[in-house]
Amino acid sequence: MMPGEPNPTVYRVLDANHNRCLEGLRVLEDQVRFEREDRRLASRLKELRHAVAVALPAELVARMHAMRDAGGDVGRTIEAADEYVRPDSTSLVRANASRVKQALRVLEEYGKAVSAEFGHRFEQARYDFYAIEMLLDRDSFRRGRIAAARLYVLIDGGVSASDFERRLGQIVAGRPDVVQLRDKSLDDRTLVERARRMVERCRDAQVLTIVNDRPDLALLADADGVHVGQEELTAADVRRIVGPERLIGVSTHAIDQARRAVDDGADYLGAGPTFPSGTKSFEHFPGLDYLRQVAAEIGLPSFAIGGIGPERIEQVLATGMTRIAVSGSVWGSADPVETLGRLRSALERDRERAPNG
Repeated sequence: MMPGEPNPTVYRVLDANHNRCLEGLRVLEDQVRFEREDRRLASRLKELRHAVAVALPAELVARMHAMRDAGGDVGRTIEAADEYVRPDSTSLVRANASRVKQALRVLEEYGKAVSAEFGHRFEQARYDFYAIEMLLDRDSFRRGRIAAARLYVLIDGGVSASDFERRLGQIVAGRPDVVQLRDKSLDDRTLVERARRMVERCRDAQVLTIVNDRPDLALLADADGVHVGQEELTAADVRRIVGPERLIGVSTHAIDQARRAVDDGADYLGAGPTFPSGTKSFEHFPGLDYLRQVAAEIGLPSFAIGGIGPERIEQVLATGMTRIAVSGSVWGSADPVETLGRLRSALERDRERAPNG
């Protein structure tokens, strides 16, 4: 061994962990690509895999290969009890994410024996992966609660408690998947009372409950989640308040906002406004073109919103979006339950037409 050269064993450790890291990243990339069909997250994993692959120069890789002794590796006969158990995608994702993190840490520490620069490269890769892991685990842990949802209804607090109760009854009868309480006019005490009642009525009907803008009230009411806009707290800040289990939705009006919400840890998006509506006023309508962008790029469950009713839903579904959020078209109709039924039927027909049913 030449003076200043690392112990030859270092090359074996680097080789084993370089391979382990690349293999784990490839498994995660394929899971995201084929199971989730999340183009953006798959691209991030591919970029990191490429960065790790080229982080070591060819001369060093050649030395690593020269020192490889697969047949004599004592680790071949060491097995963990759960090494061959992968009952679902969540366990697969978590096992391979753990493999990548551990390998990157070893590469960082042993890389320092060759060059401080290698240590820095793998340290940066390790932090990059931490951000990706948050997106992977978020999807595994919480996304299942919202992934099956197609029909999302917004409701205000009503003119009275009895009026609100009547409308909650219509929601339960109409069978949406999600209901959001959104009311800017009620005082906090009244709003939390309405939210608690919404949770009580809808939980028995297996309808997810969301409170608009107020993570504090969502917690007090024990709602399933909170929804924020572009002028409220970010999804990352909301997560610090509501913890790991509650859903966080974000309203978006442009693809950059959608990308940012994904990176901040949102569980689902609202995308729009699609058409003019009587619920909110906007100077600019991203329209159907924005829905096409979201459908093509964003892997998170995304709900088209804004002026969508039975007469316009087919235009929305033609963009590739499979979920809608509605308000005015329901509460402005003569029969909200019947309107919800028509919307649900259209969404179910669209699902049946999809390649995977």
